[in-house]
Amino acid sequence: MSEQAKPETISFDDFMKVGLHFGTVVRAEVFKEARKPAYKLWIDFGDDIGIRQSSSQITVRYTPEELIGKQLLCVINFPPKQVGPFISQVLTTGVDDETGATVLVVPEGKVKNGARLL
Repeated sequence: MSEQAKPETISFDDFMKVGLHFGTVVRAEVFKEARKPAYKLWIDFGDDIGIRQSSSQITVRYTPEELIGKQLLCVINFPPKQVGPFISQVLTTGVDDETGATVLVVPEGKVKNGARLL
């Protein structure tokens, strides 16, 4: 969707179907096999959800080392997606900056792993 497109109006029930949860990156590494520069992330969403993995094209603004311990907002209920030899289980959320590099969506302060965006 372009930035100019008007999004379709949805109900609150529709919004609540999207599993937007916060988790903490516990492992990050360069995704060498990816066609476009990306990282493999392992994100801890707490005991109820567990650790899930994600492929994320965020290499312009972030290094694997600085991602460790960072809390991210992710969609946890999309179907898993095969990305080369890697299964991406969650979608990390972000917004493009003025150069097109992705800026991750993070909480302003520390939140519990698995906390749901309401």
